Amino acid sequence: MKYYLLNVMQPVGEPPAPDALGEIEKNLDTLNRELREAGAWVFAGGLHGPESATVLRPRDGDVLVTDGPYAEGKEMLGGISLIKAPDLDAALDWGRRLALATTLPIEVRPFMGEAEN
Repeated sequence: MKYYLLNVMQPVGEPPAPDALGEIEKNLDTLNRELREAGAWVFAGGLHGPESATVLRPRDGDVLVTDGPYAEGKEMLGGISLIKAPDLDAALDWGRRLALATTLPIEVRPFMGEAEN
């Protein structure tokens, strides 16, 4: 069993209208419940916007601290789900379901090595 990180990529800017956001939250609650029932759920959560980020960069034996995201872009990491899946196909299936629930692109990335059960 491996761990997979499902990254939710969302556009920078205003969130969806309240009605649309409510539907997305309902769909996410359903998907997270299904992940738990399948024994695949480890953790899921949203992130604050990139303006809340702080970057720590090693430099000359010290650490430089700067406000803002590591990289500016049209999309940002809006949230993550950490799941357990037997293989990439199973992780991609959960990723497809997350894309449909959020209406946003999902990046699926495996962790190195195997997870302990």
